[in-house]
Amino acid sequence: MTTGAIERLGVLANQDAWLVHRGRFLDVTFLIEVGSTPYLVRLHHGRVSKIEKGPLVMPRWTFALRASEEAWSTFWTAVPPPGFHDLIAMIKVRALRVEGDQHPLHGQPALLQGPAGAAASQAGRCLMTLDAHFEPIVGRYLRLSIDGKPHRLYVEEAGQGIPLLCLHTAGADSRQYRALLNDREILDHFRVIAFDLPWHGKSSPPAGWHKGEYKLTSRAYVDAIMAVIHALSIDKPVAIGCSIGGRVVLHLALEHARRFRALIGLESGAHADPYYDLGWLHRPDVHGGEICGGLVSGLIAPTAPEADRWETIWHYMQGGPGVFKGDLHYYTSDGDVRARVAEIDTAVCPLHFLTGEYDYSCTPADTHELAGRIGGAQVTIMGGLGHFPVSEDPPRFLCYLRPVLAQILAQDAKS
Repeated sequence: MTTGAIERLGVLANQDAWLVHRGRFLDVTFLIEVGSTPYLVRLHHGRVSKIEKGPLVMPRWTFALRASEEAWSTFWTAVPPPGFHDLIAMIKVRALRVEGDQHPLHGQPALLQGPAGAAASQAGRCLMTLDAHFEPIVGRYLRLSIDGKPHRLYVEEAGQGIPLLCLHTAGADSRQYRALLNDREILDHFRVIAFDLPWHGKSSPPAGWHKGEYKLTSRAYVDAIMAVIHALSIDKPVAIGCSIGGRVVLHLALEHARRFRALIGLESGAHADPYYDLGWLHRPDVHGGEICGGLVSGLIAPTAPEADRWETIWHYMQGGPGVFKGDLHYYTSDGDVRARVAEIDTAVCPLHFLTGEYDYSCTPADTHELAGRIGGAQVTIMGGLGHFPVSEDPPRFLCYLRPVLAQILAQDAKS
């Protein structure tokens, strides 16, 4: 990576109107180390005002990003490979070191986002149309009791046939399943049901929420799902869950397998080792919504259509204070199910895993390792998709999901 290449990055950054707008209050000097060559980058009101190549005499900087020349060159390719498409991904695969005061990185989360999406398709989304019309989705509020507490949950559904219960990711809500709720082929055979967990989306937290810190637990998660199934009188649904939803299907397989026709885990792993300081997600000096959006941006594949990428990020920017952090308590700690997964019996309830190749939170290797401990579990690695396949690139995801749903329909017809 030459000095000219670094300087071109400055030009590109200054031409990005959104990036400049997000950093308009930012004045900072940071260091980029390319192999053994240091560069000081000065930002003034969000614009790159100066780039100075080393050697440097007693340089002063707030934070430093250090990686090999090969790692940076890979990062800045048009479509970088998994693990090199995002700064946090590079940290996790140990290709990048971050030193110094990290507050500017998290206080201005646009700095966390790399070139992901630069080569993304600008094609029209599958749901886009210029004609005014209502979608087939019906949304209502469901009043029910969960663990002895009254709740008011928002539920959407469409279609008819086998119930297909959709479980959203941490910190987001059921809008992620808009593609399934609008797909005529799926709706001809499945009653698609998606609900917002308590604290998420249009579902409010229970009364008295302000008296404690929100932390999702395995017990609370499973109880909420089973309470919805009971309240809606759903018989033998298929459950599909992503991220924390992909984890909880493992708990459902262990505790309630006979209540389900099949289980589909998207981005499923039995455990996730922390690779990020979750404390940044809920601080008074950091914008919670924007840091959540900045964190998840790199979990989206770099080839995702721009509109779907940014809608996925927007969902995260709208989350309640501390909710994403509280969900990750389940994902990184309480929901660890490694010691029990070998007990899952897929003869009782079929189990399907689908994982995006660009997911560095639950990697394809993590999913293969998990499936290797569960006899009969089926695995598909989805090319060109990341951690949010349902919302980040719906047409591509549906190409992987349809064969699984067809298999479930065929099995149902035999029984």
